[in-house]
Amino acid sequence: MNAHKHKTDDKKTYKNALRDAQIELVKLQKDVIANKRKVLVIFEGRDAAGKDGTIKRIIDHMSPRETRVVALGKPSNREVSEWYFQRYVPFLPAGGEIVLFNRSWYNRAGVERVMGFCSKSEYEEFMQTVPLIEQRLVHADIEILKYYLDISRPEQRRRLEDRRKNPLTQWKISPIDAAAQKHWNDYSRARDAMLQRTSHELAPWIIVHADDKKSARLAVIRDILSRLDYKGRDRKIAAPDRDIVALYDPSNPKDNRLAP
Repeated sequence: MNAHKHKTDDKKTYKNALRDAQIELVKLQKDVIANKRKVLVIFEGRDAAGKDGTIKRIIDHMSPRETRVVALGKPSNREVSEWYFQRYVPFLPAGGEIVLFNRSWYNRAGVERVMGFCSKSEYEEFMQTVPLIEQRLVHADIEILKYYLDISRPEQRRRLEDRRKNPLTQWKISPIDAAAQKHWNDYSRARDAMLQRTSHELAPWIIVHADDKKSARLAVIRDILSRLDYKGRDRKIAAPDRDIVALYDPSNPKDNRLAP
């Protein structure tokens, strides 16, 4: 009885905290629209790390006219022949917009690198170029936040199995998912190189420890609110849990507590 009540109380606490944070997101968007700000939020992470669910909670109550979620599929033959960043450019935010990339140009540093979908020279060109591209975007008044959702190997295994069994998540299954556990160590090495080489002062990586979905979602929203200033901020809104979400520290990788 007491255990059930505790679980119910936790659920209610989370629901209330999420609602308070989402109210602040609406205020943030109002400020973005009024001042024609351009906001780009990038989400990367392992398969089943919780990107979809986190983005859904962010946009739940935001204006669909000024909010766009971008989740590009496999590039066409024409897109493969283009400058790598070219197909992403049309989706960058205009004034008054918040754009969320559910995976991004960092596909080249992750799945393309691990699965051999790009050459070593293409990979190296990307790693050298992306910090420069992002710096130019920031100088063009685009506010960039980059989140990497990290989960443990057992948690990924559990979520991928749940995905296969749940008829409501069948659309998420892909051949890449099947390779996620097999290539776990390869993805770890690719992740470490990406974070180390592409985190820079104007667009640093923010690490999210996402084994607990609800805590991660709430922490990400609160972190967004803490990094983007806006009029009407409720100063009593809780700060993000820094045990869950924090800036990547390239000088001391072990302190980032990334899954091995």
